[in-house]
Amino acid sequence: MKSGFISIVGRPNVGKSTLLNAILGEKIAITSSKPQTTRNIVRGIYTKEDVQMVFIDTPGIHKPKNKLGNFMTNAAVNTFNEVDAVVLIVDDELSAGPGDTYILNIIKEVKTPKILAINKIDKIDPEKFQRIYHEYDQLGIFNKIIGISAIEAKNVETLLAELESLLKEGPMYFPSEMITDHPERFIVSEIIREKTLMYLEDEVPHGIAVEIEKYVENKEITNISAVIYCEKKSHKGIIIGKEGKKLKGIGKQARLEIEALLGCKVFLELWVKVKENWRDSNFALSNFGYKE
Repeated sequence: MKSGFISIVGRPNVGKSTLLNAILGEKIAITSSKPQTTRNIVRGIYTKEDVQMVFIDTPGIHKPKNKLGNFMTNAAVNTFNEVDAVVLIVDDELSAGPGDTYILNIIKEVKTPKILAINKIDKIDPEKFQRIYHEYDQLGIFNKIIGISAIEAKNVETLLAELESLLKEGPMYFPSEMITDHPERFIVSEIIREKTLMYLEDEVPHGIAVEIEKYVENKEITNISAVIYCEKKSHKGIIIGKEGKKLKGIGKQARLEIEALLGCKVFLELWVKVKENWRDSNFALSNFGYKE
């Protein structure tokens, strides 16, 4: 049997979580059009008869602006030397911005085998794809370059086959039925955060954290109480919305998805509290699970 750990890296909002969900055929990582959606390391476990790949979906690598940003970038970079392969996802030319150059300068020093996945081929025209391909091919640091569409699961099997060829014989690290090593309450908190990203605009989502205060499973219903923390009093009003409509919308969409995840009825209570500048507080970051 072959087995190994694979890190999925790239700029914020390039499609890392979408690719992980496509590989597993189930949603374990939240996605949105907002950058820096993923904050923690999320592990997805792909198993078939003769191979087990443990994928590590990392936060988007960017130049940090606060302690949360430092945590996120360090979490991604620290995986490079601990895995058996690295998948770098891009969706544009290097000249489009400094983000990919910043990542390349980090990973080119890493000896771990690397595959480049050019994502969003469902949107990129063939000429642009060729420009991106040749630009990265000339660097000479990738074992393979593959065009994919994570949202349509196109060429995902090709990517998996290439990764399998890079792995060596090894043990089965997790039971075959597991698709993630995260507990359900972590996924629940992430679903709630995803719905806030859907309903909110501009800077507000980046200053949001979700903490599960109560999680009680009964035979017929699971009772969950969660707090949505924000950084400013003005943000609290935006999250709640006029006559509480926005918070009700967040709660309804989150509850429906949580019920599908747990396979039972859910009573979900949401509260909104202000914790100013929590993204620069070591104590708050630790409380919310953002630990080195």
